[in-house]
Amino acid sequence: MKKYILILISVVTLVFSSCDDYLDRPSLTTMNDDTYWTSENSLRLFANGFYANYFNGYNSSFTTDYTPLRGYNFADDFASTGKQGGFETQAPESRSSTSEAAAWLTTYAGPTWNFAWVRKSNLFIERIEAMKDKQVTADVYKHWSAVARFFRGFEYSRLVSVFGDVPYYDRVILETELDLLFKDRDSRTVVMDKVYDDFVYALDNMRALDGSAQYLNKNIAAGFISRFMLFEGTWQKYHMNNPEKAKKYLELAVKAGDIVKASNKYSFTSDFRSLFGSQDLAGNKEVLLYRHYDAALTTTHHIASYSNLTESQTPAPNLKLAKAFVTTDGKPYKLSTLENADKLDIKNMVATRDSRFEATFWDAPKKESSTLLYADKFIDREGVKQYPGPYQSMYGSNTNTNDAPVMRLAEVMLNWVEAKAELATMGGTAVSQGDIDASINAIRNRPLDATAIAKGIKKTAPLTLASLPDDPDRDADVPALIWEIRRERRMEFVFEHTRLMDIKRWKKIDYMKNTDPDNMLGLWVNFQTEYPEWLVAAKVSKLKVKKEDGTIVTYTGTNAADMVGYYIPENISNRDAFTERVYLAPVGNTQINDYKDKGYTLTQTPGW
Repeated sequence: MKKYILILISVVTLVFSSCDDYLDRPSLTTMNDDTYWTSENSLRLFANGFYANYFNGYNSSFTTDYTPLRGYNFADDFASTGKQGGFETQAPESRSSTSEAAAWLTTYAGPTWNFAWVRKSNLFIERIEAMKDKQVTADVYKHWSAVARFFRGFEYSRLVSVFGDVPYYDRVILETELDLLFKDRDSRTVVMDKVYDDFVYALDNMRALDGSAQYLNKNIAAGFISRFMLFEGTWQKYHMNNPEKAKKYLELAVKAGDIVKASNKYSFTSDFRSLFGSQDLAGNKEVLLYRHYDAALTTTHHIASYSNLTESQTPAPNLKLAKAFVTTDGKPYKLSTLENADKLDIKNMVATRDSRFEATFWDAPKKESSTLLYADKFIDREGVKQYPGPYQSMYGSNTNTNDAPVMRLAEVMLNWVEAKAELATMGGTAVSQGDIDASINAIRNRPLDATAIAKGIKKTAPLTLASLPDDPDRDADVPALIWEIRRERRMEFVFEHTRLMDIKRWKKIDYMKNTDPDNMLGLWVNFQTEYPEWLVAAKVSKLKVKKEDGTIVTYTGTNAADMVGYYIPENISNRDAFTERVYLAPVGNTQINDYKDKGYTLTQTPGW
């Protein structure tokens, strides 16, 4: 498979039922479980059915599940007009799905209470076992059992990130095995120890290359394993105060990163914008896995169109996120000596901040953004030139064809260096300057594209341990190095999958309470010089700015000269109060009652 293109799950749907008498004969049009498993090609086709569920990319058409920008926008990095979106306030009536589609829960950034994919991976494992030493060789067996166990670990990692304790199954359960079908939840540590075993097996047995670089291989698997093991390791540290388990999972995250690093197949040779707007990521050495789109094959998406300066963005990037970007001297803006580093309007921030700021955001206020700061990260430079339209199909509606990076080298290396830093706080080896150079500094040294160079954008200075910044805004309970690593993630992954999951695993969900007023503000704007088109009668009593001293100025129609300050999104108000129970999702009352009706108990998530 030259490029990862979605392969329909229905291609490998299996038949498990039969008819009586003369009707009980093999179907001529549907694959039969008794005759399907004949060769390695059978295994490859079945494995392809997992790709749509786990390697979503920009998803397809107008679907937003697991997509950047349109899906991953519930976090402390973003604000909207009106009341801020909130967490659920009570256990749902039902939290189950019978679909194999990649359904998810927005405020938990993960799957619903559905074990279909666990069963699918267990069935895969069992069929591979039955083929061992018969239809396949030992080497083939090892690789595909590693693939199947990787997918099982993937699914359980996501389920645990959402629900915590979940029932663990390592084989296909029959309909008659009620004690197992309706068993209560196993502890997350028991489950994640099983996941750990699956991941170790995957790293030890998966092929380094399986034909095309876009088929799942050891390096791609290692990238995801670094993600899941970092999540669980830091969860065990910050939530469960379990250093033994934290070290175990974090050490595997480091090992996974080492595998990718040692392969010497990947490097930071791409400019930042090309990672997200390219029409073909083949050959991009920073991308381990990508999803390819092709209009001729009707595989398209809509993410670029929501970066084209015309479509609205809400929620949108807030002032707090913007302030997190370091200046080009490598310092937090409050420590920088760069000229205009303390001026927080878009134009000056583009000129003084890390180059990813310019590559992520449009360089002028846009009314289409609820905060006026518009993200154009997921479209190429040509696409924004077509504003205000008409747009080519690749930049409008749901016919976009830019490729989606599914696993990037930057994530692997930031997972790797964070895991090392966390281990160092628990008695492990200290992070070295070489570690920083291989991760954060290599990322900062990416090439700039022609547009950025023409604007005078410069690369950011390296981070050095000898002169580590001590940000005055740093949380007191976070060491300076870990704070800077977390900052790097924040700059690197705007609107991608990481932010909500990061603040959850760090036990920092209180960031979502918006006690910092910067969370509900846009950047500094002078409406008279930067955005005079909003100084109109329709904005009287609606348009507001906040001065440095906290004074709020409302537009009256006659005070245009005073409309200078941090933009306040219209009618903005805080989200409803919440407690720490929102770290994990409740299960549905229907599911609890289903257990009860059959004489079993399904325990509700703590706090719900």
